[in-house]
Amino acid sequence: MIAAAAYPLVAVTGLGAKATAHAVEQKTKLLTTALPAETSYLYAPDGKTVLTMFYEEYRQYTKLSDMSPNIQQAIVAAEDSRFYQHHGVDPKGVARAFVANAHSSGVSQGASTLTMQYVRMALRDSATTPKEVQEATQQTSLRKVKEMRMALDLEKELSKEDIMERYLNSAYFGHRAYGIYAASEIFFSKTPKDLTPVEAATLAGLVKSPSEYDPADSDQKEATGRRNYVLDRMSQLGYMSPDSAAAAKSEPIRLKLTNPPNDCAAIPQKYNSWGFACDYLKNWWSAQPAFGANRLERIDKLRRGGYRIVLSIDPKIQDAAEKNVGTKENTGSPFANGIVVAEPGTGRVKAMAVNRTYSLDLAENPQSSNPEAGPNVKANYPNTVAPLLGGGDLPGYQAGSTFKMFPMLAALDAGMTLSTSFNAPYRYKSAVYDGWAPSNASAAMTGQQTMWSGFGKSVNTYFVWLEEKVGADRAVRLAEQLGLRWRTDVDREQASPTNAKKWGAFTLGVSDATPLEMANAYAAIAADGRYCEAIPVQAIMNRDGTPATYATPGGLHREVAKPRCRQVVSADAARAPPTRPAARPGTPRRAAAAEAGPPPTASGERSAARSPARRAPPTAPAPPGSSATPRNWRRRASSPTRTTRSTPSVTGSPRSRSRRSRRPCATD
Repeated sequence: MIAAAAYPLVAVTGLGAKATAHAVEQKTKLLTTALPAETSYLYAPDGKTVLTMFYEEYRQYTKLSDMSPNIQQAIVAAEDSRFYQHHGVDPKGVARAFVANAHSSGVSQGASTLTMQYVRMALRDSATTPKEVQEATQQTSLRKVKEMRMALDLEKELSKEDIMERYLNSAYFGHRAYGIYAASEIFFSKTPKDLTPVEAATLAGLVKSPSEYDPADSDQKEATGRRNYVLDRMSQLGYMSPDSAAAAKSEPIRLKLTNPPNDCAAIPQKYNSWGFACDYLKNWWSAQPAFGANRLERIDKLRRGGYRIVLSIDPKIQDAAEKNVGTKENTGSPFANGIVVAEPGTGRVKAMAVNRTYSLDLAENPQSSNPEAGPNVKANYPNTVAPLLGGGDLPGYQAGSTFKMFPMLAALDAGMTLSTSFNAPYRYKSAVYDGWAPSNASAAMTGQQTMWSGFGKSVNTYFVWLEEKVGADRAVRLAEQLGLRWRTDVDREQASPTNAKKWGAFTLGVSDATPLEMANAYAAIAADGRYCEAIPVQAIMNRDGTPATYATPGGLHREVAKPRCRQVVSADAARAPPTRPAARPGTPRRAAAAEAGPPPTASGERSAARSPARRAPPTAPAPPGSSATPRNWRRRASSPTRTTRSTPSVTGSPRSRSRRSRRPCATD
């Protein structure tokens, strides 16, 4: 019997060493740097207010110095009373377990030390395939032998304190509590530093079987019995006096349960409207190569990477946007009214407001009015999590005359001027677009128009003529450079190199676009023609406090949260001077950085890009029916942004208007 009991220890240095020495050595080195999954936190712009969290395993890594000695002593008493005497494997424990298991003809004792348990948890948490997870947890002699060998090696690399810290941050305590920080918060609503001996004993007792000893169960008999066992062991090991242990055992288990928020739907009611920005953050994150090779890997990083993310939303601008949309349509309206605010020169999203409540609960929503929806499909009001403002998989909405900006900017960049004149008729028959004959919204728009007046009054026939001069394909390509994407088959077909030259109705905004795209496109003009990708964050920090970075094709490392900008049109074109020597149409002027001057804005539009009404700069008189802004507009703290609005249908899809039809709507 003695010889048999010694076999497992011999195996560690004999058979097991020969079979697995190299693999074990490599994995042991990995375990010295491996970290468990950790919760990512989303903060308001102040960097302090937690809006929500993202996690698969709720865990916050905690230093041993921030844990009460009570929990360290309790876990030793509960799981490995000889932890500070052995070197990773306890010979007495192995022998005792072997004898017990032999008598029971099964596995009644495991003999796993805290170090061995940590090895198993670390191998499981660092596994990248289902096979590796199975190998780390399967009940076999070979796994046990490898575990022992790695435990012995690990104790040569890490101190007892390091192993204790890692163990307490890796262990599962039940109720989605991974690690001692989560367990302390979920069961007692406190930090690990403040745990009493009774609370520590309760938590330490859970590690063996979290479900069996669950203190949140209505019957706390098993949990109390396990806690009292741990208290007795703490007394026997000298961590507390017998009298203190007896007094502690007489106390009932008093819980103060906490349910940690998870994902965007858990944002506090005070910040409910920020849920749409949070949802956009997730969609943006899933498209960033910095966080993985595909969408699943990136979301997994978000839920397991322990990031600290600061949202770019400005509370004051968000509040103003919410009040604005609320004055147009209430949350119970079938018509969605939204505002997106983007910061020129950075692309940071400063507000996302829509007359909807961000919620997964659609029970009280009416039935969808979409005839293509099924009989049990709910409408998206008043509650929804649909990305109505952009950044998701919805195609967007027909943006109407806000699209007139694209042929105008293309014309300015080609050398044409704001004084470019055309006698615009009420109806214009286009020879370039195969006889298509659009008309204006009003006969009062008939007459001589320039780019300024044509844009200010939204004169359809002027812009169809201008689009002919500059080329519809050029306007389409410019829109793409300013961030627009074609999400429907019709739009992709029309925007293709084969068809773009004939897409005359493009200037009237028949294509789908999102408010986010349009806000960012207009912001590029205020930034001297410099387009910046939309970005929902102002900072992303790794779990170690360093900024999250990505590698450029050239091998440079840049912060993920930094603006990503490029010059799309010349600063001269973005400033839109009223006169200058005209370049040959089709020849863009060289882009150059200069001080910003925003373009004129469409007025009286249902879907319009808006800017604050201010006096125009002396060199750029405002056209009739438009508002203009000073050159330093984008630098003023009071007005750092542009907004784009959109009015979708009941289901959040564009209103039913055929994009193949080239007949403009009167509202354009």
